[in-house]
Amino acid sequence: METVRIIGTGSYVPPKVLTNFDLEKMGLDTTDEWIVQRTGIRERRVADPDVATSDLGYEASLKALDMAGLTAKDLDLILVATITPDMCCPASANWLQGKLDAPQAVTFDITAACSGFIFGLNVAEQYLKNRTCRYVLVVAAEVMTRTVNWKDRATCILWGDGAGAAVLTLGKKGPEILSTHIHTDGADGQDLLLPGGGSKTTPISHESVDKGRHFLNLLEANLSFRVAVKYFMESIKEAVRFNRVRIQDIDWFIPHQANIRMFRYISKSLEIPFEKFYLTLQKYGNISSASCAIAFDEAIRREYIRPDDLVCLPVFGGGLTWGSALIRWSSESLV
Repeated sequence: METVRIIGTGSYVPPKVLTNFDLEKMGLDTTDEWIVQRTGIRERRVADPDVATSDLGYEASLKALDMAGLTAKDLDLILVATITPDMCCPASANWLQGKLDAPQAVTFDITAACSGFIFGLNVAEQYLKNRTCRYVLVVAAEVMTRTVNWKDRATCILWGDGAGAAVLTLGKKGPEILSTHIHTDGADGQDLLLPGGGSKTTPISHESVDKGRHFLNLLEANLSFRVAVKYFMESIKEAVRFNRVRIQDIDWFIPHQANIRMFRYISKSLEIPFEKFYLTLQKYGNISSASCAIAFDEAIRREYIRPDDLVCLPVFGGGLTWGSALIRWSSESLV
């Protein structure tokens, strides 16, 4: 039986590095020690002013297509998960389509905050299982540093820029997506907001800018921590329960890169050796939807993931959104 397979991955982060010490020099009331203790983040990447989300996605896409042995002309569908699109209209997926020169592909964006990559995999899975597409490119890309208030130490220390990508197809060879699971709860979506410019708030104006409505606002940080931990663990449990495996059977956990304290807590609560968590947040920060995709590609290219490994990708994001994917690696290496 043909199942959904991953045949290529790619990632890209901008070359500019912003360290915790750089933030200190900017006059922010913080220190490297304070940030590392609370988040695990030591540095993050920042896109140049003329670089858009689709530009980052383009670089990641080229690497994924190269690994897959395909060209953009082979794609039937391009999905871009992002909360920082190039502009409100058209979609970043459209801009990416043009840069890749893939006019034959259908394109659209997915907005699911930090869970976006898994939501993209889930959508791609449906198209492939229905046999309406042969090759699907899923991209998660963000320029988060343009959404932050650089005077707010509670939020600006967290975010970075970058993109990850994966090419999926239906087949009998290659790493297999055993299942994807996605969930939302709009009634509890008030903790992470980017209100400015939407129809719910006033149009962009001097007043809206002065009031900080165009910055990403993180409310009730402690509450967000507890909620995130809850849904990370539920996502892991759902994936193993659905596939009738044990948590102990999972070889790698590659989560949305949120906060190292979260993963230490989850490790202890679910009795998972902390060494099974593949983390990149220390060098890239939180890149929203792209975090999981970037870490996944890096683990593949560094050959941490071995033949027959079970890999779980749990995610949680504002909205609220959460979910997971469980992947069985194959003996055929992608690199």
